[in-house]
Amino acid sequence: MTTASPVHVRALVFDVFGTVVDWRSAIVRDGRALAAANGLAVDWEAFADAWRAGYQPAMQRVRSGAVGWTTIDRLHREILESLLPRFGLASLDERERDALNRVWHRLDPWPDVVAGLARLKRRYTIATLSNGNVSLLVDMAKRAGLPWDTVLSAELFGHYKPDREVYLGAARVLDVAPAELLMVAAHPSDLAAAAQAGLRTAYVPRPLEYGPGGGLHDAPGDQTFDLVAADFGALADQLGA
Repeated sequence: MTTASPVHVRALVFDVFGTVVDWRSAIVRDGRALAAANGLAVDWEAFADAWRAGYQPAMQRVRSGAVGWTTIDRLHREILESLLPRFGLASLDERERDALNRVWHRLDPWPDVVAGLARLKRRYTIATLSNGNVSLLVDMAKRAGLPWDTVLSAELFGHYKPDREVYLGAARVLDVAPAELLMVAAHPSDLAAAAQAGLRTAYVPRPLEYGPGGGLHDAPGDQTFDLVAADFGALADQLGA
């Protein structure tokens, strides 16, 4: 992993799941509350990991044209339905299933995020660039106090990351050149696709994304980034915010 020389940027876009918010802890938290209310015994850590593991394959079905455009909320629900019998949750009724699926709207930010974004916002336009649908991202931002200037979603472009159209679409709607747009993510594969589309990249690793001892599931290897920062505060330092 190496860092290239920083360059001038006008706007920053952020991956959300794992980079901005801690999806795993929220699923475990809400799952335990649900299990307690229903007298169920569930390995919620394993459940969270299994739910997330279905994310990329589900989006690939859309990318490949096997199914038409489908929002992340709907894909999450399809994955959830496939997991319920495996984890002893088939007894959940429709209301409980819908509430559990909407946990993705209630994810908590990492501790450095809100203050770091507030600093960056003073100097740059900041926005999401997530595969999450718009309503999900708006609900999450309102609940968690995430100070986005705007919410950009793959839903707006009819493509999922890492499709090139998402990154170039973000530059287009923000009215900046791709080289003036900095993609911030904890996932090197996301940043590699952004770089191929001409964006600048900032790597902010989240070693606790998969819990203590979970490690990085998307290791950077010898990949080069324009910036590398331990957290959003350090990123703001590097960008003079």
